Amino acid sequence: MTDAPFRPFDTKLDEQAALGVLRHALSGAEDGELYLERKRSEAIVLDDGRIKTASYDASEGFGLRAVKGEVAGYAHSTEISEKALKRAAETARLAVGDGGGVLAPAPKGTNARLYTDADPMADASFAAKIDVLKELDAYARAMDRRVVQVSATISAGLQEVEILRPEGLRLADIRPMARLNVAVIVEENGRREQGGMGGGGRYGLARLLEPGHWKPLLHEALRIALVNLGAQPAPAGGLDVVLGPGWPGILLHEAIGHGLEGDFNRKKTSAFAGLMGQMIAAPGVTVLDDGTLPDRRGSISIDDEGTPSARNVLIEDGRLVGYMQDRQNARLMGVAPTGNGRRESFAHIPMPRMTNTYMLGGTDDPAGIVASLKDGIWAVGFGGGQVDITNGKFVFSCTEAYRVRNGKVGEAVKGATLIGDGATALKGIRAIGNDMALDPGIGNCGKAGQWVPVGVGQPTLLIGGLTVGGQGG
Repeated sequence: MTDAPFRPFDTKLDEQAALGVLRHALSGAEDGELYLERKRSEAIVLDDGRIKTASYDASEGFGLRAVKGEVAGYAHSTEISEKALKRAAETARLAVGDGGGVLAPAPKGTNARLYTDADPMADASFAAKIDVLKELDAYARAMDRRVVQVSATISAGLQEVEILRPEGLRLADIRPMARLNVAVIVEENGRREQGGMGGGGRYGLARLLEPGHWKPLLHEALRIALVNLGAQPAPAGGLDVVLGPGWPGILLHEAIGHGLEGDFNRKKTSAFAGLMGQMIAAPGVTVLDDGTLPDRRGSISIDDEGTPSARNVLIEDGRLVGYMQDRQNARLMGVAPTGNGRRESFAHIPMPRMTNTYMLGGTDDPAGIVASLKDGIWAVGFGGGQVDITNGKFVFSCTEAYRVRNGKVGEAVKGATLIGDGATALKGIRAIGNDMALDPGIGNCGKAGQWVPVGVGQPTLLIGGLTVGGQGG
């Protein structure tokens, strides 16, 4: 392991030579870049009273891209050298051919610093991290006699990126990430249930390893587990649903967010294609994608093409006003890139991706929203889900939900799934709470086999007429 700064053009590759190879690869192209990356990460997992795994991963390499029209040539290598770069250049340029291309304007630079560049893994020694996990395990088991199993994961990493453009522009970003997740399993009368909690962001591990941080996480995980221990089978049928603030915004992310990414709309495979300027949501609904929030998990100072991240309004007062764009799709659609060109690593081509996607708060009192529910479900926590981008249809499972009748919160329900489609759900929003919150920093987003960290958020929402899949009537 080395703490030396990532300087590929100082130690591994001559910048002028690399620039010459890049320009040769992009002759006849309309866009492209050399993307260099070094990534280091570690994860320590405690499960059932012992350290189950402890891993450290390190990788570095480059990706070279040449773009022309709808076509992109891409080649990557773990060897950062002029020889490897020349091989990649010959491969990438096969997709664009010779002549006819005019290079798109370079992205504008930024001096924004949205997070520290310190290595979060260096905040504590390996032994200290193990001690925290053991202390956490003992504390969790002492909280309640019904706790039979505890698991926790400490993870951290540092991604260093440099981008070289054919104009000679160099851009760099150093991206830290830290996360702590905890889960407990409780048992009573032969029934077992689980509760989990976690979070993190683009900062050091120090704040996550403090007892003042992880003790509240464990108490919340235990509360969720005990709620589910007494939960009844969820009802099934068409019901009104109140969604809690914060992490339930994952439904917004999946059912609506992906449908507002530029590539799906350019290809007209999104349920929202061709609807720019039209009302696609209830009045009062404003949705943003914002990569500029300091220290947030989904934030990026620049995207993976070098475009500065931005606060992009997607839906304003119910009206569709914007898509999320990378450089290629923006150029083909005749609009500006929005700082949403992201990739999992140097081995992946960039595409339009979300950063922190959330709905702004309204004016309604959250307690009043729940009290207005005549017969329905109050969904506070969410697990996994599935979405069909072409029609926006989604299925999401609830990890914490309650039955509400005549405005009174009743029993917890288990096994509830929410079924609907994004377009209908947007128009079915009847109340918007004044309690907008972001998730605690646990989001990952998958698209075309690539995973990137993201954030979500929303206020309390009342959505009419969703289908609830459950076990009872």
